[in-house]
Amino acid sequence: MERSDLDESFLTVAEVAELLKLNQQTVRNWIDAGTLPALRVGRRVRIKRSDLERLLEQGYTAGGAPTPQSAGPSAEDFWGGQPVGVAEPDQAGPQPA
Repeated sequence: MERSDLDESFLTVAEVAELLKLNQQTVRNWIDAGTLPALRVGRRVRIKRSDLERLLEQGYTAGGAPTPQSAGPSAEDFWGGQPVGVAEPDQAGPQPA
């Protein structure tokens, strides 16, 4: 660990959750997913204040507002709106008239 790391302030999961008005489990999920870097010391977890600030500057969107999906073909594009037949024909066969 570099000297600059020792001079930097560290936050607990509870402090980060309180600052952001989030559940502590949400912060832990970010850490587990690698979205928020954290330092583990035994069972304790500490987050560099600069890492939290960087995350906030980038604008965390995972799990938040839905991201626009690429415009791929829709069912309407595939079928073209025209019926093509019966998917499962009647097993009994033709019915007498």
